[in-house]
Amino acid sequence: MRLPIVDNFDRTHRNLRISVTDRCNIRCVYCMPEEVTFLPSSEILSFEEIERVVRLMVQMGINRVRLTGGEPLVRRELWRLVESLKSIDGLDDIAMTTNGILLEKHAADLKRAGLDRLNISLDTLDREQFKSLTRRDELDRALAGIAAAKDAGFENTRINAVSMAGITEQEIVPLARFCRQHDLELRFIEFMPLDGDQNWQTGKVLKGEDIRATIESEVASIRPATRNYQAQPAINWDYVDGQGSIGFIDPVSSPFCSSCDRLRLTAEGKLRNCLFSTIEWDVRNAIRSGKTDDEIDSLVRECVAAKKAGHGIDSSEFERPDRAMYQIGG
Repeated sequence: MRLPIVDNFDRTHRNLRISVTDRCNIRCVYCMPEEVTFLPSSEILSFEEIERVVRLMVQMGINRVRLTGGEPLVRRELWRLVESLKSIDGLDDIAMTTNGILLEKHAADLKRAGLDRLNISLDTLDREQFKSLTRRDELDRALAGIAAAKDAGFENTRINAVSMAGITEQEIVPLARFCRQHDLELRFIEFMPLDGDQNWQTGKVLKGEDIRATIESEVASIRPATRNYQAQPAINWDYVDGQGSIGFIDPVSSPFCSSCDRLRLTAEGKLRNCLFSTIEWDVRNAIRSGKTDDEIDSLVRECVAAKKAGHGIDSSEFERPDRAMYQIGG
């Protein structure tokens, strides 16, 4: 084992989010523009390169991995990567975030390969609103993917819904009722300044506290819940009637940077110490130029040492990243 990865604010890093591709089969307005040029495959980390990075970082204390994109399931035979990561001693949790559109085809293979958990992005149950938000008519396939995940045996599946003021207020109640009915944990995520069209403004953020008020008045009473994982970004609430739980990720109105334990690896192998970082460390180049594990270890620690106390969205000095969400990894 190597020394733990600790930054200058005494935050120990245990969570690695890995984007396996920047490609996606939809075009969510809060994530990417309609017209986009994706990276050539030669620039994307191979499964073997990803496995090497994870094996090394598990020795440094990483014990949780989340696979993201783009849409991770557009990467062929993703189950192979899951299977290889599952063999790493010390890696306790492998999760994936997906839009669910390809999940009907792949859920069973992912479960057999050892994937532990799924987060499925779904902002609305209304067909026309889905088309407006994603620029694609794929709601039926997304819902089929959710059903397939349950059939494959996935439990504790979360539905992630991005909240945008003036756009998604009417989605709150239907989504909450749907998730209660189907034993899914719903998480509302505040709109962040990572949209591909650079249209984000503070006034477009639908705050978690306002959503909670709607849930209380129109769905059911909720109460604060115990956090199962102290560094998780969501604040969880349980329904008082015992019919499920709901979470709120409020990076804009209630930043959780003080407990952040996450690092991010982009599809082309750039390590980032924050979702809103403006600098990156090139792990792919280190691997392909023949650097040793010790040298890559030093690169990771250099990245973590440069991590700031917080993202600073609420500061006048905030510098918006020049990458959109799909280029970083959700």
